[in-house]
Amino acid sequence: MFEIGKYTTLKILRETEPGLYLGCDSEVEEVILLPHKYKPESYAIGDELKVFIYLDYEERPIATTLEPFVQLHSFGFLRCADVTKHGAFMDWGLEKHLFVSFKEQARPMKVNNWYIVYLYLDEQTNRLAGSSKTNQFLQNDRITVETFDEVEILVTHLTEKGANVIINGQHKGLIYMEDIFEDLRTGDRLKAYIKKIRDDHKIDVVLQKQGYRSIEPNAQYILDELKTAGGFLSINDKSSPETIKELLGLSKKSFKKAVGSLYKDRLILFKEDGIELV
Repeated sequence: MFEIGKYTTLKILRETEPGLYLGCDSEVEEVILLPHKYKPESYAIGDELKVFIYLDYEERPIATTLEPFVQLHSFGFLRCADVTKHGAFMDWGLEKHLFVSFKEQARPMKVNNWYIVYLYLDEQTNRLAGSSKTNQFLQNDRITVETFDEVEILVTHLTEKGANVIINGQHKGLIYMEDIFEDLRTGDRLKAYIKKIRDDHKIDVVLQKQGYRSIEPNAQYILDELKTAGGFLSINDKSSPETIKELLGLSKKSFKKAVGSLYKDRLILFKEDGIELV
């Protein structure tokens, strides 16, 4: 049985007018169609192909070599392509859009807006569907990570407190604002580290490896520029965003966080007309 919503590797068994029929040697009776429009440029009977399984417009399982933006039981950052009286339809990289019913929308979706969406299989209809009510698919009761672990995160939204993230597609976490040294946006996928697991099962996350204080990339970049310039740069936190962008290619927000970190570590001094290497 082919698992809808996931990748699988199958052999080319035969070619017909509609396309290539794929299957496994051990399951000769079970085959699935790969339409001609998805077939590779060169192939031979017996070749193996990595394909994604989903339902076509007639709700039949079908294979494709297109790469979806999200797989079954995972989260993606998707654009709303259309909204009808039935619900929203998301562009997820395949010809047939992904349906998100109104009841599965955290807030009413609008065309061309982007949303964090979870892909699941509707047990009643056996169809792939999406949900932007992501919390129901996350849990922090049985935490599978430990302090200092390297993890993969997906940024879900930003608040004054920091960046809310999904950890390894399983848990909710937070990067506090004071630990953010680069511009983050909803939908960003990043490598991160577990800073702390609290007694209430909330998880603190940072973007820098823990165990020792590491200098974040923008701060290191400014240090390098200071050394190249002989220890002084005619720029500080009072400089205009345009000047900072022109000289260093950084936003003023990123610059201020970086120099603040360097000052806290006693690596630079603030002068009236710039910053100086200690």
